[in-house]
Amino acid sequence: MSGTAPAAATQGSDLWARVFATLYDPLLWWGERAGMGARRRQVLGRARGRTIELGSGTGLNLPHYPGDVEELILTEPEPAMRARLDRRVRTTQRNAKVLDASADQLPFTEESVDTVVSTLVLCTVDRPDAVLREVERVLRPGGSLLFLEHIRSKSPRLARWQDRLEVPWRRFAEGCRCNRATLELIRASGLEVDEVQEETWQGMMVPIVRPLIIGTATKPGGRHS
Repeated sequence: MSGTAPAAATQGSDLWARVFATLYDPLLWWGERAGMGARRRQVLGRARGRTIELGSGTGLNLPHYPGDVEELILTEPEPAMRARLDRRVRTTQRNAKVLDASADQLPFTEESVDTVVSTLVLCTVDRPDAVLREVERVLRPGGSLLFLEHIRSKSPRLARWQDRLEVPWRRFAEGCRCNRATLELIRASGLEVDEVQEETWQGMMVPIVRPLIIGTATKPGGRHS
Protein backbone atom coordinates (compact mmCIF):
# COMPACT_ATOMS: atom_id res chain seq x y z
CA MET A 1 0.00 0.00 0.00
CA SER A 2 1.38 3.40 -0.95
CA GLY A 3 2.48 5.67 1.87
CA THR A 4 1.48 8.76 -0.10
CA ALA A 5 -2.18 9.73 -0.34
CA PRO A 6 -3.51 10.97 -3.71
CA ALA A 7 -3.29 14.76 -3.97
CA ALA A 8 -7.06 15.22 -4.28
CA ALA A 9 -7.72 13.09 -1.19
CA THR A 10 -5.07 14.97 0.78
CA GLN A 11 -6.49 18.33 -0.25
CA GLY A 12 -10.00 17.21 0.70
CA SER A 13 -8.79 15.97 4.08
CA ASP A 14 -6.93 19.23 4.74
CA LEU A 15 -9.99 21.25 3.77
CA TRP A 16 -12.24 19.31 6.15
CA ALA A 17 -9.65 19.63 8.93
CA ARG A 18 -9.82 23.43 8.55
CA VAL A 19 -13.63 23.39 8.45
CA PHE A 20 -13.83 21.13 11.49
CA ALA A 21 -11.45 23.37 13.44
CA THR A 22 -13.75 26.30 12.65
CA LEU A 23 -16.85 24.37 13.74
CA TYR A 24 -15.37 22.81 16.85
CA ASP A 25 -16.05 25.51 19.44
CA PRO A 26 -19.59 26.28 18.18
CA LEU A 27 -20.45 22.56 18.18
CA LEU A 28 -19.35 22.25 21.81
CA TRP A 29 -20.69 25.61 22.99
CA TRP A 30 -23.89 24.41 24.63
CA GLY A 31 -22.25 21.35 26.13
CA GLU A 32 -19.58 23.56 27.70
CA ARG A 33 -22.23 25.77 29.29
CA ALA A 34 -24.31 22.75 30.38
CA GLY A 35 -21.52 21.27 32.47
CA MET A 36 -18.47 20.30 30.43
CA GLY A 37 -16.69 23.51 31.44
CA ALA A 38 -17.19 22.62 35.10
CA ARG A 39 -15.87 19.11 34.46
CA ARG A 40 -12.77 20.56 32.82
CA ARG A 41 -12.16 22.67 35.94
CA GLN A 42 -12.63 19.59 38.11
CA VAL A 43 -10.01 17.63 36.17
CA LEU A 44 -7.50 20.41 35.57
CA GLY A 45 -7.61 21.68 39.13
CA ARG A 46 -5.33 18.74 39.99
CA ALA A 47 -2.58 19.73 37.55
CA ARG A 48 0.74 20.32 39.28
CA GLY A 49 4.34 21.05 38.34
CA ARG A 50 5.43 20.53 34.76
CA THR A 51 2.18 19.83 32.90
CA ILE A 52 1.79 18.50 29.36
CA GLU A 53 -1.58 18.47 27.61
CA LEU A 54 -2.17 16.00 24.79
CA GLY A 55 -4.09 17.14 21.72
CA SER A 56 -5.07 20.55 23.04
CA GLY A 57 -7.29 21.34 20.05
CA THR A 58 -8.56 24.92 20.10
CA GLY A 59 -7.60 25.41 23.76
CA LEU A 60 -10.91 24.98 25.57
CA ASN A 61 -9.02 23.73 28.63
CA LEU A 62 -6.81 26.79 28.86
CA PRO A 63 -8.94 28.99 31.19
CA HIS A 64 -9.39 26.13 33.67
CA TYR A 65 -5.78 25.45 34.67
CA PRO A 66 -4.67 26.56 38.15
CA GLY A 67 -2.55 29.68 38.19
CA ASP A 68 0.26 27.95 40.09
CA VAL A 69 1.08 25.32 37.44
CA GLU A 70 4.85 25.54 37.14
CA GLU A 71 5.06 24.97 33.37
CA LEU A 72 2.25 24.38 30.87
CA ILE A 73 2.96 22.84 27.45
CA LEU A 74 0.07 22.37 25.03
CA THR A 75 0.67 19.83 22.26
CA GLU A 76 -1.40 19.79 19.07
CA PRO A 77 -0.34 18.11 15.79
CA GLU A 78 -3.18 19.38 13.57
CA PRO A 79 -2.20 22.73 11.95
CA ALA A 80 -5.73 24.17 11.76
CA MET A 81 -6.40 23.41 15.41
CA ARG A 82 -2.96 24.61 16.43
CA ALA A 83 -3.49 27.99 14.74
CA ARG A 84 -6.62 28.53 16.84
CA LEU A 85 -4.81 27.29 19.93
CA ASP A 86 -2.04 29.84 19.35
CA ARG A 87 -4.60 32.63 19.09
CA ARG A 88 -6.33 31.55 22.29
CA VAL A 89 -3.05 31.48 24.20
CA ARG A 90 -2.29 35.01 23.02
CA THR A 91 -5.81 36.24 23.79
CA THR A 92 -5.88 34.82 27.31
CA GLN A 93 -2.28 35.91 27.92
CA ARG A 94 -1.73 32.61 29.63
CA ASN A 95 1.90 31.60 30.15
CA ALA A 96 1.79 28.44 28.04
CA LYS A 97 3.88 26.99 25.24
CA VAL A 98 2.24 25.50 22.13
CA LEU A 99 4.08 22.57 20.59
CA ASP A 100 3.57 20.65 17.33
CA ALA A 101 3.74 17.10 18.68
CA SER A 102 1.67 13.94 18.40
CA ALA A 103 0.60 12.09 21.52
CA ASP A 104 2.43 8.89 20.59
CA GLN A 105 5.79 10.66 20.05
CA LEU A 106 6.23 13.18 22.84
CA PRO A 107 9.48 15.17 22.65
CA PHE A 108 10.27 14.91 26.35
CA THR A 109 12.83 12.87 28.24
CA GLU A 110 11.88 9.97 30.47
CA GLU A 111 10.40 10.83 33.87
CA SER A 112 10.49 14.58 33.23
CA VAL A 113 6.79 15.47 33.60
CA ASP A 114 4.60 15.79 36.70
CA THR A 115 1.16 15.85 35.04
CA VAL A 116 -0.23 14.71 31.69
CA VAL A 117 -3.71 15.87 30.68
CA SER A 118 -5.93 14.05 28.19
CA THR A 119 -9.41 15.42 27.47
CA LEU A 120 -11.35 13.92 24.57
CA VAL A 121 -8.08 12.72 23.02
CA LEU A 122 -7.68 8.97 23.56
CA CYS A 123 -10.70 8.37 21.33
CA THR A 124 -9.03 10.09 18.36
CA VAL A 125 -5.59 8.48 18.23
CA ASP A 126 -4.91 5.45 16.04
CA ARG A 127 -2.91 3.61 18.72
CA PRO A 128 -4.05 4.49 22.22
CA ASP A 129 -1.77 1.83 23.69
CA ALA A 130 1.25 3.62 22.19
CA VAL A 131 0.02 6.95 23.56
CA LEU A 132 -0.39 5.50 27.04
CA ARG A 133 3.12 4.02 26.86
CA GLU A 134 4.41 7.51 26.06
CA VAL A 135 2.47 8.94 28.99
CA GLU A 136 3.97 6.33 31.29
CA ARG A 137 7.44 7.01 29.88
CA VAL A 138 7.46 10.79 30.42
CA LEU A 139 5.74 10.82 33.81
CA ARG A 140 7.86 10.94 36.91
CA PRO A 141 7.14 8.19 39.47
CA GLY A 142 4.07 9.39 41.33
CA GLY A 143 3.09 11.65 38.43
CA SER A 144 -0.52 11.79 37.26
CA LEU A 145 -2.53 11.32 34.11
CA LEU A 146 -5.68 13.45 34.38
CA PHE A 147 -8.34 12.29 31.96
CA LEU A 148 -11.78 13.29 30.74
CA GLU A 149 -12.85 11.01 27.89
CA HIS A 150 -15.99 9.73 26.28
CA ILE A 151 -16.31 5.97 26.16
CA ARG A 152 -18.25 2.97 24.92
CA SER A 153 -21.66 2.99 26.54
CA LYS A 154 -22.72 0.40 29.11
CA SER A 155 -26.19 0.57 27.59
CA PRO A 156 -26.41 -2.25 25.01
CA ARG A 157 -28.77 -0.18 22.87
CA LEU A 158 -26.56 2.91 22.80
CA ALA A 159 -23.43 0.75 22.32
CA ARG A 160 -25.04 -0.80 19.23
CA TRP A 161 -25.65 2.67 17.83
CA GLN A 162 -22.05 3.60 18.61
CA ASP A 163 -20.91 0.59 16.60
CA ARG A 164 -23.23 1.38 13.70
CA LEU A 165 -22.20 5.02 13.51
CA GLU A 166 -18.51 4.61 14.34
CA VAL A 167 -17.27 4.99 10.76
CA PRO A 168 -19.32 8.01 9.66
CA TRP A 169 -18.75 9.72 13.03
CA ARG A 170 -15.00 9.09 12.79
CA ARG A 171 -14.94 10.70 9.35
CA PHE A 172 -16.92 13.70 10.53
CA ALA A 173 -15.11 14.17 13.85
CA GLU A 174 -11.54 13.91 12.60
CA GLY A 175 -10.77 10.41 13.87
CA CYS A 176 -12.96 10.16 16.96
CA ARG A 177 -13.93 6.55 17.81
CA CYS A 178 -17.17 6.87 19.73
CA ASN A 179 -17.19 3.19 20.81
CA ARG A 180 -13.68 2.90 22.26
CA ALA A 181 -13.39 1.24 25.70
CA THR A 182 -10.91 3.84 26.95
CA LEU A 183 -11.05 3.08 30.68
CA GLU A 184 -10.05 -0.52 30.06
CA LEU A 185 -7.10 0.69 27.98
CA ILE A 186 -5.92 3.01 30.77
CA ARG A 187 -6.19 0.20 33.32
CA ALA A 188 -4.13 -2.09 31.07
CA SER A 189 -1.39 0.49 30.54
CA GLY A 190 0.60 0.05 33.74
CA LEU A 191 -0.76 3.24 35.26
CA GLU A 192 -2.78 2.85 38.45
CA VAL A 193 -6.30 4.28 38.20
CA ASP A 194 -6.81 6.09 41.50
CA GLU A 195 -10.36 7.22 40.94
CA VAL A 196 -12.87 7.39 38.14
CA GLN A 197 -16.35 8.85 37.79
CA GLU A 198 -18.85 7.94 35.11
CA GLU A 199 -20.80 10.93 33.85
CA THR A 200 -23.04 12.03 30.99
CA TRP A 201 -22.14 14.86 28.65
CA GLN A 202 -25.16 17.06 29.21
CA GLY A 203 -25.93 19.44 26.38
CA MET A 204 -24.12 17.33 23.76
CA MET A 205 -26.49 16.97 20.82
CA VAL A 206 -24.98 13.65 19.65
CA PRO A 207 -25.94 10.82 22.05
CA ILE A 208 -23.18 8.41 20.94
CA VAL A 209 -20.51 10.59 22.61
CA ARG A 210 -22.38 11.42 25.81
CA PRO A 211 -20.98 8.66 28.11
CA LEU A 212 -17.94 10.09 29.91
CA ILE A 213 -15.27 9.07 32.38
CA ILE A 214 -13.39 11.55 34.56
CA GLY A 215 -10.45 10.48 36.67
CA THR A 216 -6.82 10.23 37.65
CA ALA A 217 -4.19 7.54 37.05
CA THR A 218 -0.75 7.51 38.68
CA LYS A 219 2.60 6.16 37.60
CA PRO A 220 3.77 3.72 40.30
CA GLY A 221 7.01 4.12 42.13
CA GLY A 222 6.81 7.41 43.97
CA ARG A 223 4.69 10.05 45.54
CA HIS A 224 3.57 13.02 43.47
CA SER A 225 4.57 16.22 45.24
